[in-house]
Amino acid sequence: MGAMSSRLNDKDLLARLVAFDTVSRNSNLPIVDFLSEYLERPGIEIIRQPNDDGTKANLIIWAGPKLDRDAHRFGLILSGHVDVVPPGDRDDWHSDPFVLDERDGSYFGRGACDMKGFDALAISLLAEIDPSTLKAPLVGLFTFDEELGTLGALHFAKHWPSQRPLPPHAIVGEPTSLRAVRMHKGHAAMRATVSGKPAHSGYPHLGVNAIEPAGRIIVALTELRAVLEQERCVTSKYFPDVPYAALNVAQVVGGEAINIVPETCTVHIGVRALPGMDSPALAARIRQAVESAKADADVTFELLNDSPPFELDESALVYKAVCGLVDQRETYGVNYASDAGHLARMGVDCVLFGPGSIDVAHRPNEFIPIKEFERAKGLLRSLVQQMCVD
Repeated sequence: MGAMSSRLNDKDLLARLVAFDTVSRNSNLPIVDFLSEYLERPGIEIIRQPNDDGTKANLIIWAGPKLDRDAHRFGLILSGHVDVVPPGDRDDWHSDPFVLDERDGSYFGRGACDMKGFDALAISLLAEIDPSTLKAPLVGLFTFDEELGTLGALHFAKHWPSQRPLPPHAIVGEPTSLRAVRMHKGHAAMRATVSGKPAHSGYPHLGVNAIEPAGRIIVALTELRAVLEQERCVTSKYFPDVPYAALNVAQVVGGEAINIVPETCTVHIGVRALPGMDSPALAARIRQAVESAKADADVTFELLNDSPPFELDESALVYKAVCGLVDQRETYGVNYASDAGHLARMGVDCVLFGPGSIDVAHRPNEFIPIKEFERAKGLLRSLVQQMCVD
């Protein structure tokens, strides 16, 4: 691979990506336009996969040959999301969150760690590679709305043509401090909505209070949470901090004013299943807890989104390759979900591997260590060489 003179260096490319305000509530089309123009050249196929209303898109960059449907062992996907969480109170930042700032041996900015640092490196590799040298494809997959529940990856899984095989291996560049991670928890989001009848609070007999049965539901969910915390499965040992399915009563919304009997109350619930757990069965237990506590109240229960847990066998070629590069012998799991859950269901062997620490993601003054950022480039280049060239 030889860098092209017209291309940005890795730092300047990261600065350009950070400058795009890709908070999930915004369209990501400006950054998709930029990347499409930046990477367009002979031998590169650029595929946009818009969402249902056309306000966002996944971007797929395909370099190298297409794959034979019946036999393929090599090729690599570099997968990253381009959306970021909101910066929060800017007074908590030491610099503008959407302007890359270099200090104390790190790059600071919203998304610098999660995960535009990896995105910049993947894009740089795609820009540098000569497609004619590839014996197997190198594919960049850049998704929307990962932070809202891996929605872009789910959209990709639903709409990628089944007759076109993908490379069998993927690096999902979540910030893992350059450790190879072969499993993570899932995250399912649910909602229980209690419907009542509004009335003047001076005449409560004319209404039905929606908050009171919601309170009983919260108590039942709290009891279920305590039960789940005592349960273990085969993969629990890889999640020492939280070795159980974590249930979270995350948000309660109800009532309009102190002098009105509340008409509705909504309880938002999240649960993080471990790899190997039966996610539908876990959701059914939560539904049962809600149903058992509602009494005669009118309650609607909905499963809003399910980012599946993920586990890769330690014998997988891509996992062994990454572990060999970083001399790793331990197995690591992480407590968050990622796009790997949906890619794995498409038959792709995924490893979470990227620069930066999840401990600083989603916080003010998010940063990525410069030495780690630079080291990651060389490691990813070696992996591309193994999987796509040699």
